[in-house]
Amino acid sequence: MDYQTGFFYLFSAVLLFAGYRVITARNPVHAVLFLMLAFSQAAALWLLLKAEFLGITLVLVYLGAVMVLFLFVVMMLDINLDTVRQGFWKHFPMATVLGVFVAAELIAVLWAGFPSISASPEVAAKAANYSNTRELGVLLYTEYLYPIQVAGVILLVAMITAIALTLRQRKDSKAINPNLQVHVRAKDRLVVLPMNATQKAAPIVEAAAAPEGQKP
Repeated sequence: MDYQTGFFYLFSAVLLFAGYRVITARNPVHAVLFLMLAFSQAAALWLLLKAEFLGITLVLVYLGAVMVLFLFVVMMLDINLDTVRQGFWKHFPMATVLGVFVAAELIAVLWAGFPSISASPEVAAKAANYSNTRELGVLLYTEYLYPIQVAGVILLVAMITAIALTLRQRKDSKAINPNLQVHVRAKDRLVVLPMNATQKAAPIVEAAAAPEGQKP
């Protein structure tokens, strides 16, 4: 067994442990941290398979942006764990059946779709300075240019839609609705409320202020 096989089993074991802890951790923050660990181990496996572009993309996109955002959101949200855990054992049998069914499908697809084959002579004959990232970029922006543009437009529309659904009415806007100004009434602007005095007024002593020999 060479060192690459050893690293493969190491990264795979850590990945399986991190994935298990994602669904069993009681603290949501710990679950997000284990998910970040799982993504890092998956990126290491991509690097072992000489897919540098996929490994770097996994680190930059998921670890550098998405998972950090998830972590901040989970930390800022005051999640009531007792409410989340309600009904867990009630739905556990159905979740177990669905999990076993999905796992069986994945095993069947992987078993039939990836048989044990050796590396093709074309891949083995590549030069030392061969870059699969460059080849992937050339392929994406030549043969698959239009699908990438369509995907970009779909993502742009989804982003604009999410912003429109979230910001239905800006709270910091100072715009005035003319319809409300036209239909305004005076009684809606000013209300006179009768109020009783809280204490009696002090008596005015005029005799003390009058000069001597004169009556007030």
